[in-house]
Amino acid sequence: MPRQPYTTHSVDADAKIERLVAAFDDRFDRRLLGEMLTAVYRLGEDRASTGDLKILTAAIKELRYAFKIFKPYRRFRKVAMFGSARLPRRHPAYPMALRFGRLMAQSGWLVITGAASGVMRAGHEGSGRAMSFGLNIRLPFEQAPNPVIAGTEKLINCKYFFTRKLLFIKESHATVLFPGGFGTLDEGFESLTLVQTGKSDPRPIVFIDTPRGNFWGPMLKFFDQLIREEMVSPSDQALYQRAQSAEEAVKMILQFYDVYHSLRYVKDQTVLRLNRPLPPDAPAKLTSEFSDLLKSGTIRQGAALAEEADEPHLATLPRLIFKFNRREHGQLIQLIHRINELGAPRKT
Repeated sequence: MPRQPYTTHSVDADAKIERLVAAFDDRFDRRLLGEMLTAVYRLGEDRASTGDLKILTAAIKELRYAFKIFKPYRRFRKVAMFGSARLPRRHPAYPMALRFGRLMAQSGWLVITGAASGVMRAGHEGSGRAMSFGLNIRLPFEQAPNPVIAGTEKLINCKYFFTRKLLFIKESHATVLFPGGFGTLDEGFESLTLVQTGKSDPRPIVFIDTPRGNFWGPMLKFFDQLIREEMVSPSDQALYQRAQSAEEAVKMILQFYDVYHSLRYVKDQTVLRLNRPLPPDAPAKLTSEFSDLLKSGTIRQGAALAEEADEPHLATLPRLIFKFNRREHGQLIQLIHRINELGAPRKT
């Protein structure tokens, strides 16, 4: 095995780390595992404080366990659902959240919530035990797991908000936000920031109000001010949508993945995998309409690239391939919406 590029500066320690990871088959995985073990060794060399070591130990253990639980479900679509734990059953958003969870489960999606009461319980009541995931945060108040998810393997308890937030984004394909407090706002802004900066793949982000409610109206109006003040780009409006019924929110999410399937970066090329091919003239239309999105060249339709061979279950999907400037991610969302329009079945 080649010497690790990241070393402990101890020949003996490096050799022991190489022997520890030698049993694992994948060469790249061996390298990553070796680098992780080397980083742990160097924490000792750095004389890291006990407090720092406690944080890292808890975070690694938490993430390792969560990855293990999510792994069998990686090919299932999942929606991250946020909203107030304090919202009572009599609040009009409660039955909407319950209906949303039921409709998503009926569409084959799993529902991930923070596992507590209020909107989170409603979502799980709708989706049912089998189609629910819970990411509970350990708090001294108001955060006991709801009875739908309590006691199941798919309930994961988190010590830290940062690991929980990572899991919500990493393991889901859409974000919905019902009325809620600071925690809901935190998760919403996290989703917006990660998609806007390209740190997360494109996803639908939907703010859900009750039919005659205006909970999100003032905040979305403030977003318009951010555009006027040139704090965000006008195209960033495409990052989010607003719905006023469970049915409308579900439709927005399912339409996002109607033709578009997923994204992968291969060196300097962006590959959009599609559920079905676009008409032959679509790539030229997209190249003309989204020229500002391109670093160079055109948008072409093609087959899987050789570098995608590690995802054989996606090998047969058609692709759109282009050189994205990696800057205007709001425009990338607009491109996805346009792809779904061009690939929609023609009305007769």
